[in-house]
Amino acid sequence: MAGSVNKVILIGNVGADPEIRRTQDGRPIANLRIATSETWRDRNSGERREKTEWHNIVVFNEGLTKVVEQYVKKGSKLYIEGQLQTRKWQDQNGQDRYSTEVVLQGFNSTLTMLDNRGEGGGASSGRGGNDYGGGYGDDYGQPSQPSGGRSSGGNSGGGSNFSRDLDDDIPF
Repeated sequence: MAGSVNKVILIGNVGADPEIRRTQDGRPIANLRIATSETWRDRNSGERREKTEWHNIVVFNEGLTKVVEQYVKKGSKLYIEGQLQTRKWQDQNGQDRYSTEVVLQGFNSTLTMLDNRGEGGGASSGRGGNDYGGGYGDDYGQPSQPSGGRSSGGNSGGGSNFSRDLDDDIPF
């Protein structure tokens, strides 16, 4: 095998307002929890069943952290691309604990808001490392101001205007 891949893609709802902390040198870090759910009908009873999974998200990318701080709130629907990381820490009793988180840092991270414009302040996405005016930019990497509409930062898939052509609400 030629290598390995560590990539997580999630679409879910934010469970509580994000927590923004700062490192000693002033860089922001965003922590949030996203719920993903699956539903099905029980074969025997015909009842609708649901299973919800909670995911811890940590955003180290400065541009994406600014977007989280300004626009993401409890109930926001997000599309997340990041990497799984497990870290070891000690609780108050000195016991070793482990936390597995989806981390957004570097060039392999994306955060896109999927809310309707009236509900969640629009949509944004950013590739890590591209900080165009607070994490916003058009398809060509030129700075633009957030307008509550859809915008993408550094995600130029061949230079198309596809994201601007689709101003409709997402049907799901």
